[in-house]
Amino acid sequence: MPSRSAVVFPKDLKVLKALGENIMLAMKRRKITQTQLSERTGLSMPTLRNILRGEPSVSMGHYLVVLSSLGLASDLAKVALDDEFGRKLQDIELLKTSNKASLKTKNASSVVYRSTTEGRR
Repeated sequence: MPSRSAVVFPKDLKVLKALGENIMLAMKRRKITQTQLSERTGLSMPTLRNILRGEPSVSMGHYLVVLSSLGLASDLAKVALDDEFGRKLQDIELLKTSNKASLKTKNASSVVYRSTTEGRR
């Protein structure tokens, strides 16, 4: 059975490439060679090179292993932490329900109630 690969659009490939470059810079700052990182992570050199190029065929787990060995694993937890677009969508929905509730209250307050003694004359 042939393996399936993810369809990654060009703009998203740029993001992966930037991730690979950031990992490469982190290695250089720490003066860690590719060979050393390969030994520390247990990943093959071709897999490590694919990560540094930001290849989408490499699993997230392998990216995490590399980030972890560089002391950067917690950075992955920050992805989508500040979901500005999601909050805007949620706020729109909250405003819709808030407007519906205020309309119901407005309609209910405009109803005129007659006393029960008025109709008994």
